[in-house]
Amino acid sequence: MTEKAKFLKKINDAFAKSDIEFILQNVTDDIRWTVHGDFSLQGKDDFTKAMEKMASDEPYELNIENIITHGKSAAVNGIMKMPGNDKTYAFCDIYHFNGFKNPKIKEMITYVLEQKEDK
Repeated sequence: MTEKAKFLKKINDAFAKSDIEFILQNVTDDIRWTVHGDFSLQGKDDFTKAMEKMASDEPYELNIENIITHGKSAAVNGIMKMPGNDKTYAFCDIYHFNGFKNPKIKEMITYVLEQKEDK
């Protein structure tokens, strides 16, 4: 696993554990985040508020299926189950970094689909 892939795994684990401090240390001040069909925001203040709104006392169940990196871009997809209910979501996050050395996340583009139970 590349260093960037390890970093992205840590970022996704931090999302699952609501480790907002770790996430904030690894995004730029002008972070842009678009969750298609839900919201779009820019700036660390709005990003922090969104993170706090999504935070949970219990960790999310996380299963990362793929981490793909190339240059200043990367993508991660997997399955996440929210604590306290039976809702499961498939997700794909696309990341753009501000550089190559000690990169921070400059932009995130997220796609989320609720998984329906097979009957």
